Amino acid sequence: MPPTPQSAGRRSGVTRDHGPWLAALIPALACLYVGVVILMPALAVVVQAFAKGIGVFLENLRSAELLSALRLTLIATAIAVPFNATFGLAAATAIARRRFRGKALLLSLIDLPFSISPVVVGLMLVLLYSPSNGLLAPLLESTGWKVLFSVPGIVLATIIVTFPFMAREVIPLLEEEGWDQEEAARTLGASDWQVFWKVTLPSVRWAALYGLILTTARALGEFGAVSVVSGNIRGQTQTLPLFVEDAYKQYNSEQAFGAALILAGVAVVSLLLKIAVERLIDRNRGGVKEGDD
Repeated sequence: MPPTPQSAGRRSGVTRDHGPWLAALIPALACLYVGVVILMPALAVVVQAFAKGIGVFLENLRSAELLSALRLTLIATAIAVPFNATFGLAAATAIARRRFRGKALLLSLIDLPFSISPVVVGLMLVLLYSPSNGLLAPLLESTGWKVLFSVPGIVLATIIVTFPFMAREVIPLLEEEGWDQEEAARTLGASDWQVFWKVTLPSVRWAALYGLILTTARALGEFGAVSVVSGNIRGQTQTLPLFVEDAYKQYNSEQAFGAALILAGVAVVSLLLKIAVERLIDRNRGGVKEGDD
C-alpha cells in the first residue's frame, strides 16, 4: 500500500526532529571513545613522567641504561629503514610495472608481517639462528657469527616487521599513475635507470616519504619480535621499548614513564609528519587534476 501524504509527512517530521541529535551524537561518541582509549592513557604517561618534577625527569633521561637503549634503538632503525626503503621501491616498481609469474605470491609475502604476530617473527628467527639447534647453526658455528642476543638479531627482527610499509604505500600510486610518461621517456632514449630516477621516483616521492615515516615510527616502537631475539640484556641488547617494560617491572616508574614519553613524542612527531605529507599529496593531486583540465 503506497504511503499517504500524512504518513510521509509524519516520517519526515520525525527525521527532521531527530536528524540534528543523531548528527551531533555520533561525533560525540567517537570523540568520547578516542578520549577514553587513547587520549587519557597518553595524558597519564605525561603526568606520571613529570610527577616528581622536571628535574627528576631530566635526571632520568640522563641514565646510562636509558641512553644505551635509545642508542641501540636508533642504530637498528638507521639500518632497517634504508634497507626497507630500497626493497620497497624496488618491489613496488617490479609489481606495478612488470608482468611476471609469482607476482601474487610476492604480494602475499610482502603482506605477511601484517598478518602474523611480531612474537612469531622472533620465534622464526630463533628457529633459524639459534646456536644450539637452529637450522643455520652449523653455518653460524663455522663462521663465528652471532645473531641472537646481539645487534644483528635486533636489526633482522626490525627489518622483517617493518618492510611492508614502503612497498604498500608506493604500489597503489604507481598503479594509479600508469606508465605513459615512462614509456615516453624510453621512446626518447632514456635508460631504465634514468627513467627510474627522472620519472618514476619523482612521481611517487610523497608516497615514498609517507612510507618512510611509517617505517621509521614502526621501527622505533617495535617490541614483540625484538624482545624474543635480543635477550633483553640491560645496557647491551635492550632497546627503548624493552627498557620501558623492564624499568616498570623494577618499580622504577618515573624512569619507565620518562622513556615512554620519548616514544610518545616520536609517535606525535610521526603523526604530524604523516598529516603534512597527506596534505602535500592531496595538494599535488589537486594541482595535477587542474593541470589536466
